[in-house]
Amino acid sequence: MTAPLSRRSFTLGALNIGTGLLALGAASDALPRVAGSLPPKAPDLTLPATNLRALVRMTASLEEGDVPWWYDGTIFGVVPGENPRPLVKFEGMELYWMQHLPGGAYELTGNTVTFFRDVNTGAMLSEFRNPYTKVTNVVPPAVQGGGPGRGFNYSVKGIRFTRLLDQLPEDPLVLDWSFVRDVVWLHNWTRYPPGLPPPRWQQQTMFASQKDFLDDKLASVPVVFGSTVHMPWLKWLDMGDRPGHVVWHAGGAKLKSIDELPREYRRRAEKEFPALLSADPAKAAGRVVSPGH
Repeated sequence: MTAPLSRRSFTLGALNIGTGLLALGAASDALPRVAGSLPPKAPDLTLPATNLRALVRMTASLEEGDVPWWYDGTIFGVVPGENPRPLVKFEGMELYWMQHLPGGAYELTGNTVTFFRDVNTGAMLSEFRNPYTKVTNVVPPAVQGGGPGRGFNYSVKGIRFTRLLDQLPEDPLVLDWSFVRDVVWLHNWTRYPPGLPPPRWQQQTMFASQKDFLDDKLASVPVVFGSTVHMPWLKWLDMGDRPGHVVWHAGGAKLKSIDELPREYRRRAEKEFPALLSADPAKAAGRVVSPGH
C-alpha cells in the first residue's frame, strides 16, 4: 500500500500508496525472477509487455476508473542504539487512476489521504506527545494528490516519474513473481526522485489468488498487500537534526469502490477532503495537494 499513495502498488501509493505508497503501487523494475511452480496457462512473465499488463491489473485496472486501496499500520521511530519504538498507528486510502497513453503505455495518478491514531487506544490523533523530545506536536493528516503529468509512467521501458521521464534511464520491465499453492505474489520497490534526503526505501509485496490472476477477463485483480517504508522523520515530529528515521509498516487491500472504506475513516475523509475521493484526471486538472507529512 504512503509517501504515503499510496498508492498503493500500495501503492500507493501509494502514488506513494501516506506511506509513500502512492507510490504503494508505483513499482519499479525488480529482480528478474519467477519462483515457485508455474500453473498451466500462466503468462510468460519474462516478457516486459506481459509484465506490464499483469502489473497494471494488480496495481489498478486495465479500464480507466477509480481504484481505491485501504491500508493501516504502525509507524516506528528508529534511533541509534535503541530498538525501534512504535510511535503512532495510521489508516489511509490511496486512490489510483490508470490513464491510457499512446503506444500502449499508461500514467498512474491518484490521491492519498492518511490519518494517524494512538498506538494504545486507536483514537484518531490531533496532538501527539513526542517521546524523544517530550514536546506535544500538532498532528496533521498526510495528504497527497495531483493530476496528469504528476504521476508515474508505466511502459515496457520501466516505471518512471512522468515529470522526469527524459531524465531517468529506460529499463525493461521484468518483475519478481512467485507462485505457491493457489497464490501468486509480486515483490516490488518504489523508485524515488533523485536528490531527496535519505533514507527513502519502500519494499512491497502484493498477493492475489492464482484463479483471479489467470482469469484474463478480469481487468482488475483483487489484491492484498504488505509494505515497509523507511523515511526521514515526519515533519510534525519536529526532530530537528536528531539522528534517526521512521519506518512505516502497512497492510491493506484493493477495494471495489470507496463504499467499502471503513465508516469512521470515510466520514472524516468526506468532511475534510471531499475533492480527493476521486482520482479522475478531468477533475484533478489544476488541483495539487502538497504532502501533509
